[in-house]
Amino acid sequence: MNKLLASLALGLGLLAPLAQVAHAERLKDLVSIAGVRENQLLGYGLVVGLDGSGDQTTQTPFTVQSVASMLQQLGVTLPSGTSLQLKNVAAVMVTTSLPPFAQPGQQLDVTVSSLGNARSLRGGTLLMTPLKGADGQVYGMAQGNLVVGGVGGQAPGGGASTVVNHLSVGRISNGATVERAVPTALGDGGQIRLELKNADFATTSRVVTAINERYGAGVAYALDGRVIRVTAPSASDQRVTFIGQLEELDVRPAALAAKVIMNARTGSVVMNQAVTLQTCAVSHGNLQVSVSADAQVSQPNPLSGGQTTVTQRGNVDIQQAPGKVLMVQGGAQLADVVKALNAIGASPQDLLAILQAMKASGALRAELEII
Repeated sequence: MNKLLASLALGLGLLAPLAQVAHAERLKDLVSIAGVRENQLLGYGLVVGLDGSGDQTTQTPFTVQSVASMLQQLGVTLPSGTSLQLKNVAAVMVTTSLPPFAQPGQQLDVTVSSLGNARSLRGGTLLMTPLKGADGQVYGMAQGNLVVGGVGGQAPGGGASTVVNHLSVGRISNGATVERAVPTALGDGGQIRLELKNADFATTSRVVTAINERYGAGVAYALDGRVIRVTAPSASDQRVTFIGQLEELDVRPAALAAKVIMNARTGSVVMNQAVTLQTCAVSHGNLQVSVSADAQVSQPNPLSGGQTTVTQRGNVDIQQAPGKVLMVQGGAQLADVVKALNAIGASPQDLLAILQAMKASGALRAELEII
């Protein structure tokens, strides 16, 4: 893990000089259109045909109840007091997402997950399962043979067993059929709303400017730092063409906000190119971290036409008792600090505490997010 983080930090350090370079991106990659979204569907069903790897019915009574209810609907009445001992049936949850503009008859992939204690769903068949939305209405029906991406085996007599991958989750390609369409209000009132995936006032302003330069003043209007109102043609075919052209429009987004993401459990650290450090010194346990930046003058050659510039040369000094010192020369980048700390075997907790201390002192010019 330390070698992996050191490589990541080094790579980010090498990319630091490119931090100010911003490239134009398609508007399609920056915004989404209000109302054009997926809707999650959920259903409860039964998987049959398992080779003795189904639910243990004494521990999952809902499986027995589901089978008895299904048989009753099919005209089979069980004698009173019948105790079913099922081994080839498993209760499952079926999930999928209804894409925007989906129409009845369209097919969807579904994921089938065991709800009880079935050992494996391999070789099973999902029985007809209604898929409901958040409003309780049925939007699809699922049924089909499961494909489970794993294998399992057990020695004769109940000896050692081997399992490869996960056997309690399967997938059915084109296993659901859409039964009801979700109405999408797109372009009502002759307007559409663009929503930035990451709210940013500067990027919003640039999007508005780019649209108005292409289609005329007043076509786009910013409502806030995320939402942009755009006047669209009233005819559906013209509106679709207009949105398609709009999505291909090139816009140069504003520079990213400086941000550091750290996983406190694994010690993984991810930072973008905008992260910078100020001069600071941090002491944590037996670790001492010192970051400084020295001014250096760059003098051009005579008659070259260049100008004298002042650059900052960063120094990172980390000391660990007893007397172990690791020097890192660089541009006072956080990547250098992370790489140096990993090189001397600092734990994730040490790294987290040091980054939090830097943030609290104002030396870490970035938003620190712990996950």
